[in-house]
Amino acid sequence: MINKEIPEFSVQAFHNGEFKTITSEDVKGSWAIFIFYPADFTFVCPTELEDMQKHYGEFQKLGVEVYSVSTDSHFVHKAWHDTSDAISTITYPMLADPTGTITRGFDIMIEADHQALRGTYLINPEGVVKVAEIHDLGIGRSAKDMVRKVKAAQYVANHDGEVCPAAWEEGEATLTPSLDLVGKI
Repeated sequence: MINKEIPEFSVQAFHNGEFKTITSEDVKGSWAIFIFYPADFTFVCPTELEDMQKHYGEFQKLGVEVYSVSTDSHFVHKAWHDTSDAISTITYPMLADPTGTITRGFDIMIEADHQALRGTYLINPEGVVKVAEIHDLGIGRSAKDMVRKVKAAQYVANHDGEVCPAAWEEGEATLTPSLDLVGKI
């Protein structure tokens, strides 16, 4: 998926108390995170979506929109939002993918269960995947680490020829690959 364009889609979403249509074209033009999860009304999923919400302000300051995606309908997203303390805090769009178009497009559909693996994707403004992380169902993700990855991806995008080393944090030194560095790191 790295350096591939996101699949085309048009789906219903639950966002800020309303149902909305969101398309792949709506995503382009700014940075975006897609956070796929298996199903509403489950166990690990609400902890991840709530964690993402806790960092949503940071993502917004970085010019990143967050989209959660499951194969549930937008009606189920609303019902979950209305009944779960964790999910009631969500202010980013919750995309409904009941046909599996987006989930299959990102190649993380568990066909036997018609559910997604835990996949997180960072998309650049051109609609191209720059980070892809996939977890097994029992392993939750960290939004805090995704903030770091967003900063690294944006830095690399804005600083041609520079790369970010392992565990790079904003403000730390980067690398400029060259013959002089070979064997020196």
